[in-house]
Amino acid sequence: MCNDGGHGMITLTINGKQHQVDAPDDTPLLWVLREWIGMTGTKFGCGVAQCGACSVHVDGEVQRSCQIHVGDVGSAKITTIEGLSPDGSHPVQRAWLEHDVPQCGYCQSGQIMAAAALLAQKPRPSDADIDEAMTNICRCGTYNRVRAAIHTAADLAGKV
Repeated sequence: MCNDGGHGMITLTINGKQHQVDAPDDTPLLWVLREWIGMTGTKFGCGVAQCGACSVHVDGEVQRSCQIHVGDVGSAKITTIEGLSPDGSHPVQRAWLEHDVPQCGYCQSGQIMAAAALLAQKPRPSDADIDEAMTNICRCGTYNRVRAAIHTAADLAGKV
């Protein structure tokens, strides 16, 4: 649990590297990633864990970073969109490009992180699996492309 707003040096493991931040324990992880560390690929959308633009992996599970206090992270390994692959070669990223998923693109880092977590748990998801797991909001409504890209990413991952 959070140390009721305490303040001190916190060590985080993000994308395989350790980062020390001097932030209040109750600071949302999202703001530490963006403002303290400068990883701006993770986006602020709603601030109440509804939209998913801020999705990251915490020990491999997709989490909404706007609602995680940095003091609660502990030794968990955090992966952001910047750490998914160094060169954009992750199957989900490749499939996203193939299907021209983004329109405005704002929600896409969160969508990609959610899709990558889904495929890590279910390498061959059904449409129902995708609909259940992909709760991120896309204001442009590219949900059909998201679903198609996830199926393509599953195929690409199977060929690796």
